[in-house]
Amino acid sequence: MGRYDGDAFQAAYDKVLSKWPADREALRVPTPFGTTHVNACGPADAPPLVLLPGGGGATSTSWYAQAAHLARTHRVLAVDLIGAPGRSEPAADRHPRTVADLAAWLDALLDGLGVTEADFGGHSYGAWIALHHAVRAPDRMRRLFLLDPTQCFAGFKAAYLLHALPMLLRPTPARVRAFLDWETGGAAGLDPDWLRLQEAAAGFPAARPVTGPRLAPDALRVLNTPVLLLVAANSIAHDPYKVTARAGELLPRAEIDVVPGVSHHALPQSAPPELARRLSEFLGERPE
Repeated sequence: MGRYDGDAFQAAYDKVLSKWPADREALRVPTPFGTTHVNACGPADAPPLVLLPGGGGATSTSWYAQAAHLARTHRVLAVDLIGAPGRSEPAADRHPRTVADLAAWLDALLDGLGVTEADFGGHSYGAWIALHHAVRAPDRMRRLFLLDPTQCFAGFKAAYLLHALPMLLRPTPARVRAFLDWETGGAAGLDPDWLRLQEAAAGFPAARPVTGPRLAPDALRVLNTPVLLLVAANSIAHDPYKVTARAGELLPRAEIDVVPGVSHHALPQSAPPELARRLSEFLGERPE
């Protein structure tokens, strides 16, 4: 494994964070699983919007292309996942091992932020976490948007896992870059500073992420939370049309669409006008 350079990671993190609105602030929230780092912006009295990033080296900074737009109407609270690359500090003797642990961590995070209920958004693995939380704590989630969620409505493609395997077994900057080049067709649409952050995260001393089966169909069929599902048309993590078809069968209150011209890893840090428009329309609606 390549040697992890903490200084290089922090510098790369700050470089991407500099793309956020000038009023951003860092919040540190104690939870039973450690201290969670939240990058926040927008009016303090606006409705809260909790954003969960994908896995790997995504971090909360990955929402930079959407943060200013979303902060017009919401208090944006972008979270560094506990135990993953970022600035959250996991407890030495306890980290999430199950979906129930993740739910307890999010509940403690909301309590620490003084938030009773919030809108949520997640990308990839973060969408998987958010969807599980919607089922377990529907009273705390007003609306939920999912950007190319993995392991929610369809499994990974075998080719995706095979290409990811070298990076997962022995993460190095070169392997991270090679995988992202492959998935995006030459890193098209990816910001160079964001790419450097992904490379710098290789070898980050992270805990093993919580994984598990997809949610039971019966649990999704009774989910009353309004959901916006946007799938990347060029995603090769899974079959986009299997995802949309299955979600359409299961989710009773869902808007579902495919975002053209974008790959899995280019969301949400790319900013196609269609994405900003759909998020604004969805979050601007008042739930029944």
